[in-house]
Amino acid sequence: LDRQAESYSGESLLRREGQLRLYDSEKSFLESSSYWSACKAFGIAHNLLKSHEEINEIQVGIHERFSYAGYTPDWVNVCDPKLWLRHLRHQFISGGGLIEERRALSLGFASNLATVRCDNDELCSDFVVVAAGAWSKSLALTVGDNIPLETERGYNTTVESGGFDLRTHLTFADHGFVVSKVGSCLRVGGAVELGGLKAPPNFERAKILLSKAKQFLPQMDVGAGQEWMGFRPSMPDSLPVIGSSPNQPRVIYAFGHGHLGLTQSAATAELVRDTILGKPWPIASAPFSPARFAGMLSI
Repeated sequence: LDRQAESYSGESLLRREGQLRLYDSEKSFLESSSYWSACKAFGIAHNLLKSHEEINEIQVGIHERFSYAGYTPDWVNVCDPKLWLRHLRHQFISGGGLIEERRALSLGFASNLATVRCDNDELCSDFVVVAAGAWSKSLALTVGDNIPLETERGYNTTVESGGFDLRTHLTFADHGFVVSKVGSCLRVGGAVELGGLKAPPNFERAKILLSKAKQFLPQMDVGAGQEWMGFRPSMPDSLPVIGSSPNQPRVIYAFGHGHLGLTQSAATAELVRDTILGKPWPIASAPFSPARFAGMLSI
């Protein structure tokens, strides 16, 4: 992501304010030791905090019930996901790229070309990259790949900051939600709901998260906000699917990133590029291969 921001003038759209990961008790803090051991192993800077006073030095206004936390100062957020994508879209078009919006119905193969059947016509190309998030499963099925992707739905509410000075991204580890800045507003989001693509949203989940945020951040104003539900494309082993279709090598998959789609998008794009160019990956490819679901792929 840093390379992408540098290459495409995106630094002004990043927020480098760290992350504070909060725990309800000493027990849950100690049980998270594997998380912090991994941070140490991979050279991720972090500080472990064991008092409310230490927490308050980083973020004021957190309820005194929280006395244990870990702080990762190098954590990065985008200022606003919508603005970030709009910026990348502009950069792509400025570089000669073409964007057409159509509904893709199925994939195919003709005369050494990959094809995409749309509502009114068919597109042909040397390669097709399927990066359609939670909708990728149905497209993969059209070339015979039954990939076990499930839709993991999440909820958030965006509210005005109301004068609450959020200084860092907050993760309430024992409650499965975060509080972060989006533009000048605050966003309370999280939850996991295996609800598919068609069921209506259950915004009671968003309301519960907002209620907890008010309990944990008493000074935060949680008045009228904008509720939202999104579809996370998740895999049973929590790893994305990146690589060529076992049934059609001109179809390249790049989906299934779960909660980390934006975080892993730039690195995924580099791996897709290497796949198309026939270059070796800088990391092992087998953990991400569509073929790892042997026995489930052919239909």
